[in-house]
Amino acid sequence: MKIRILGSAAGGGFPQWNCNCANCDGLRKGSIDAVARTQSSIAVSENGSDWLLVNASPDILAQIRANPALQPARAVRDSGICAVLLMDAQIDHVTGLLMLRERATPLPLYATAQVLADLSQALPITRVLGHYCGIDARPIAIDGAALTIPPLHATTFLPVPLRSKAPPYSPHRDDPHPGDNIGLTIRNGTSGESLFYAPGLGEITPQVEAAMRRADVLLVDGTCWSDDEMLAMGLSRKTARMMGHLAQSGPGGMIEVLDRMPARRKILIHINNSNPILREDAPQRAVLAAHGIEVAVDGMEIDL
Repeated sequence: MKIRILGSAAGGGFPQWNCNCANCDGLRKGSIDAVARTQSSIAVSENGSDWLLVNASPDILAQIRANPALQPARAVRDSGICAVLLMDAQIDHVTGLLMLRERATPLPLYATAQVLADLSQALPITRVLGHYCGIDARPIAIDGAALTIPPLHATTFLPVPLRSKAPPYSPHRDDPHPGDNIGLTIRNGTSGESLFYAPGLGEITPQVEAAMRRADVLLVDGTCWSDDEMLAMGLSRKTARMMGHLAQSGPGGMIEVLDRMPARRKILIHINNSNPILREDAPQRAVLAAHGIEVAVDGMEIDL
């Protein structure tokens, strides 16, 4: 089974369209050692032709162009995208759905009841797509049961509820519900190996800790290096934790968390444009390397 990272950046991508921080400005000018990244999404396949998208980034068209396997050309009009699974209802994870509107049949869409409610009312993407290809909504339960998603019959997906906020446009933004945001354990039933995916992870609950300990590969939140990163740079009035992200450095940070995990690979994804780890030669990258932690890049493949 292959897991392909389509996009590895946080919302806005890298460089962000309106940002002139040292990272974004340096990338545009070619003065730093870094590569551009699109907004976070992954794809999962057993046969290399049929792919499940996990989140649908606003950059989905560029990601399809960069990954020809998503366009297998078995017919005059064709796509390797067999279904989409959403981790939450955030704009940077769902608005790519609108770019799939030319599909000939309703798009199978797996999401929790809370996410489906937000996408039918607060941000009515599913209602809009009802005028085009249509949506085949398939609610995900968060009761501890795994599910399979055809045609990936040898793969199981186990949703893990995360403590996080719903999007700003959700009617219960300040009243969190289980299912607003999930992590996902993806298991290859043939090899027995698994990956835990959580691009937005603000708190390590006992359930999340257990899921991370069981996984062979971790693909987790790499948004900010320090909690006050965006405050210090004048980019936001919020800390990383206030935005629902656990920073890498500092007491209780993601580095400390990953140090206690037995996984064979530990990879950071959903990297904000402000994060110094985007620079290949940054001292923060050396710190990560010393702890055996990788930094995701668009096009990276993981075999399970």
